[in-house]
Amino acid sequence: MSDFPLGSRRPDLVRTPSGLAAGDVTLEALRQGLVDAADVRATAETLRRQAAVALASGRTQLAANLERAAELSAIPLEAILEIYTALRPHRSTEAELEAWARRLEDEHGAPQAAAFVRDALAAYAQRELLAAVERAPA
Repeated sequence: MSDFPLGSRRPDLVRTPSGLAAGDVTLEALRQGLVDAADVRATAETLRRQAAVALASGRTQLAANLERAAELSAIPLEAILEIYTALRPHRSTEAELEAWARRLEDEHGAPQAAAFVRDALAAYAQRELLAAVERAPA
């Protein structure tokens, strides 16, 4: 894993979401207003490169996590926070988590993240961590 982490070992391959080179993200550039908050976020491209490096070194779980992160990098922060909340124990029903998985696939093109939500759904069902289904009064 000689190229890991890319930011320090191969900074020429790392760009910010706005296209700045990693070396251009400095405290001085921030003070001058040349860098904003979005420039400190990882891009999908960088995360996928990191995943390839991890996979090449046999670190399959890390590679899978980085691939999932690449998918999530394109999803608006508000949706990420909603998903995070939905995944807390006893917060969502089976139907609500399945709806999130479908939304991740259909709206965001994030099949690996959707599979993660479905894995969580299965684990929550097994451990009785799903929210109780509200029933209408009879």
